Amino acid sequence: MSGPYRLAEGGQIDRGKPLSFRFDGKILHGYRGDTLASALLANGVRIVGRSFKYHRPRGIFTAGAEEPSALVELRAGARREPNIPVTTIELFEGLEAVSQNRWPTLGFDLGAVNGWLSPFLPAGFYYKTFMWPAAWWEKVYEPLIRRAAGLGRAAREPDPDSYDTMHAHCDLLIVGSGPSGLDSALAAGRAGQRVIVLEQDFAFGGSALLDPAARDDLTDKLAELAALPEVTLLNRTGAYGLYDGLVVGAVERVADHRAVPRPHEVRQRQWIIRPGRIVLATGAQERLIAFPGNDRPGVMLASAAATYVARFGVAPGRRAAFFVNNDRAYASARQLAAAGVEIAGIIDTRPDSAAGREAERSGIPVWFGSQVSATEGAPLHVLTITPVAARLRPQMLLADLLCISGGHDPRLQLAGQARLPFEWDDKAVAFRARGNDRIEIVGDAAGVEGEGTPPQPFWEVRPSRGASKAFVDLQHDVTADDLRLAVREGYAHVEHAKRYTTHGMATDQGKTGGLVGSAILAAEKGESLAETGLPTSRPYASPVSFGALAGAETGEHFRPKRRLALHDWHSRHGAVFVRLGLWLRPLVYSPSRDTSWAPVLAEAKAVREAVGVTDASSLGKIDIQGRDAGAFLDRIYANTFSSLPVGRARYGLMLREDGIVLDDGTTSRLAEDHYFVTTTTANAGPVLEHLEFHHQAVWPDLDVEITNVADQWATFAVAGPKARAVLARITSQDLDDAAFPFMAVAEAVIAGVSGRLFRISFSGELAYEVSVPSGHAEPVWEAILGAGKPFGIKPYGLDALNLLRIEKGHVAGSELNGQTTAADLGLGRMLKKKGDYVGRVLAGRPGLADPGRLVLVGVKVDDPGRKLRAGAHLTATPESKESLGFVTAACPTTEGKGFIGLALLRGGRERIGQRLHAADPVRGEACDVTIVSPHFVDPDNLRVKDASPVGAVEPLVLPRSVPGHHALIPDRPSDRVAEVQLAERSPDIAEIKLRRGGEAGLRRALQAEFGLDLPEPGRSAVSGALKLLSLGPGDWLVLDKHGRPGSLAVSLKHALGESASVVDLSSAFGVLRLSGPKARSVLMKLCRIDLHPRVFGQGHVARTLMAQIPVLLHQVSDEPAYDLFAPSTLAQAFAEVLVESAAEYGLRLD
Repeated sequence: MSGPYRLAEGGQIDRGKPLSFRFDGKILHGYRGDTLASALLANGVRIVGRSFKYHRPRGIFTAGAEEPSALVELRAGARREPNIPVTTIELFEGLEAVSQNRWPTLGFDLGAVNGWLSPFLPAGFYYKTFMWPAAWWEKVYEPLIRRAAGLGRAAREPDPDSYDTMHAHCDLLIVGSGPSGLDSALAAGRAGQRVIVLEQDFAFGGSALLDPAARDDLTDKLAELAALPEVTLLNRTGAYGLYDGLVVGAVERVADHRAVPRPHEVRQRQWIIRPGRIVLATGAQERLIAFPGNDRPGVMLASAAATYVARFGVAPGRRAAFFVNNDRAYASARQLAAAGVEIAGIIDTRPDSAAGREAERSGIPVWFGSQVSATEGAPLHVLTITPVAARLRPQMLLADLLCISGGHDPRLQLAGQARLPFEWDDKAVAFRARGNDRIEIVGDAAGVEGEGTPPQPFWEVRPSRGASKAFVDLQHDVTADDLRLAVREGYAHVEHAKRYTTHGMATDQGKTGGLVGSAILAAEKGESLAETGLPTSRPYASPVSFGALAGAETGEHFRPKRRLALHDWHSRHGAVFVRLGLWLRPLVYSPSRDTSWAPVLAEAKAVREAVGVTDASSLGKIDIQGRDAGAFLDRIYANTFSSLPVGRARYGLMLREDGIVLDDGTTSRLAEDHYFVTTTTANAGPVLEHLEFHHQAVWPDLDVEITNVADQWATFAVAGPKARAVLARITSQDLDDAAFPFMAVAEAVIAGVSGRLFRISFSGELAYEVSVPSGHAEPVWEAILGAGKPFGIKPYGLDALNLLRIEKGHVAGSELNGQTTAADLGLGRMLKKKGDYVGRVLAGRPGLADPGRLVLVGVKVDDPGRKLRAGAHLTATPESKESLGFVTAACPTTEGKGFIGLALLRGGRERIGQRLHAADPVRGEACDVTIVSPHFVDPDNLRVKDASPVGAVEPLVLPRSVPGHHALIPDRPSDRVAEVQLAERSPDIAEIKLRRGGEAGLRRALQAEFGLDLPEPGRSAVSGALKLLSLGPGDWLVLDKHGRPGSLAVSLKHALGESASVVDLSSAFGVLRLSGPKARSVLMKLCRIDLHPRVFGQGHVARTLMAQIPVLLHQVSDEPAYDLFAPSTLAQAFAEVLVESAAEYGLRLD
């Protein structure tokens, strides 16, 4: 036996598997199949914790997740978790639990003095005290309140365990695995429906677990369900929320029954389930009765006592009394009596009952029309019985266990979250929920139907003067008197009373006493229970760990890392990276990790004096084609682009609808119907969304095709007086000013790679931007560095780039802050006078023309020895409290003349030449500054237009460029038999978009030239090595598994002519092939799409988000095998997520 209260036989524990565990440091013993609660009871442990407010001793009150009193800290160190009900903890070898909310010991808790102070701590006392003296609040009251808050102690160390999420779809979801739930599952499973059964307990069966006669039938049902291919049985899985659209959230405790999860095993898994229908088979919850001393250790719900006897082979006491108002509780008394527990008597509040008479005939004393009016002992040893209606002498009854039953409430938390209507049932003395065509409520969850004498509405025994408290909420120490006080003080509504008293706001959410609280409120207000109602049910129905909710999206996967095509090169050459949004960008190149201004100035001076190169690949890049492309851009931009000559670029300004600047950047015209738009890094996504919205919703009649090509092109800026000479060594493009002037654009071969060349400058120096397919990024970058070596070329990072643009007075994200107008930035002259465009009307609002607006100026520090930082406020004098503006960006100058900056300043242009004060209270810094023009370098813009001839240069001897291969999949060998395979693929890729009126021609051309037919929406078509994937209306991705990168786009352009726009995406994607028996399970962790073979099979195509990464999903076979297309800059992050998600199934990397 594992303890003095363990029965010699019975229960469903494995007596051949003894387990040892610790409670408050003491070694105790139990069996496999025990909960911590049953094991503690078996060992005679009666006091398990202390209550929240009064620190009263508390024992085990229930046998399930509704436990309000017996909460412990589980495990130790980084895995320590507070406030866990012992009734939900599955016993395992080496378990460590500690009682909480006590000091110094559980048996002697100094906090119990709060009980003596209870007259001063009524409901809402914190609203009425701590009011004075005001000076005490921060030093006395607040620290005191914070120390008193909470019950247990959470771990301070990072959680060492892992978690994940599983997305599931089914025809029928059944919550609860009692007899009614299993019958529903069998009916649906036999009909071939997809069924998921959730059971929060570790054992299936519900009430059938307590009935020996039902166990064989239970075993047969579970065996049949397990054999049905479309049925999924999930034990240790509790549903916590039912949301709009019939979406159910649940948490599976995968490894909580072990001390430590196994290798590659998650501790908990969140399930997000999208069913067609739901069956709520959640059963009913026995409720308490509020009477003096109803919280003592040894007071327990009647059904809980029966559970410990029948399921765990534990006698919760030697001599038990029952306090009941219904016939159903008598069955619990019979179970205890059959197990050898002495029944001291049954106190029944009803005048008479059939079940009571039968108990009397079996020799059990029954007191009809009586109540328990007091209890004594901790733990319990005696109780007082008084008549309900008459004032007669009380009787004393010796008992170490009092089993109470105030009736049974259907478990309606999920039904309430679904906003199903509740109806009061006088006969059952409970609320019932009415289902609908998609939610069915079965079994006891639909209402407890009983034979014999109906239950009596009996809620409380009013304490006499000096008697112990009668609790309604055992965890938060809320009494019946507290609820009456709430009504007297104006908090009579059930929702107000809940918040005023905290009734139902503890971890158990008042499951055992919720209706009792409503009944007391109703009586105090003189209304019916139907009128008072219950508090609104909201998620979470039971506590959920933050780890389960976060899943795998923590740490490095909280936000995916977007890596430049040259990320590895930058890393090898000493780049210090900075995280900007999703991007990892080189801040400065410093192998010694010097983060001072010295290496930044060295990079910037190289640009000013010779030549430098920077990786600008993070810029947004958008391909726009179509007959109406020019007209579309004229409406989008505040300046005109339809008049832009082919082969030229123009700086553009884009406004929001409210007239505020959205973004700036250059747009180049590559052909009459083909433009290439660049955006700032930060606004790449918003600008693309802005363009697509206006095309689809505002001007759908325009013939325009918009394609995001940000990942296709790697872009490098070569800047400095020697930039022309450097590029002349690696391209045949004529770079003389006459042939290639400022803002010229050409498609050119650079370092042997077909790309695009732009004469654009952000630095204020002679500069060019080179764009090549990102697969060729490294060889072209190396060629630029090789060509520039004789000229002293340096790569420069984001800090130097920012310094150069500040000196030139160019705006960036810190000035394009969502509050500035074109006029504020000194760009008002760019707004065209004729023609409409987005933002034109509201840009003319009086408020945007206010002369007092903040406008762009330059700031120069008067003392070269002082620093200036972004964020500093500008004031008229050091003493002034009025901020006139603020510094948006600051840096030292390349000329060594101290710090300069850009600022937004009220009336700034009129203040040029004035001296102001710059104060940075956050850093405790200040300096005097002079307001100047924002153009510190080359204000006449002569350098960018440098027309000096190239002269004679020696061409650089180049190796043949082939696309570089960057291994996406991290090398993490698996120690398990592989049920999943992951491999990289490298097809040539192009996107085609239908032009207006071109469908017939497109069909003919695809069939004639490639043997391809247009697939159905969401499907694919195959012809030899070619594959056509449907992305959406008029949009397809074409793959050639044997093609040379870029060649497919050339062939398609030639074949399709004017019927469709073609965009080369040969470097835009990282492509991964996921296959194997568990491939679908891996994707279910990441993908919300229903991937069941009936719904998504071979040839299906879908766009989705996985781990916050946009992914194109294509099922290539029924093995199953999937091709996954992720943006190339996010492909490595996606591969890492896939590898981790597949680890538990065993993974082979190809």
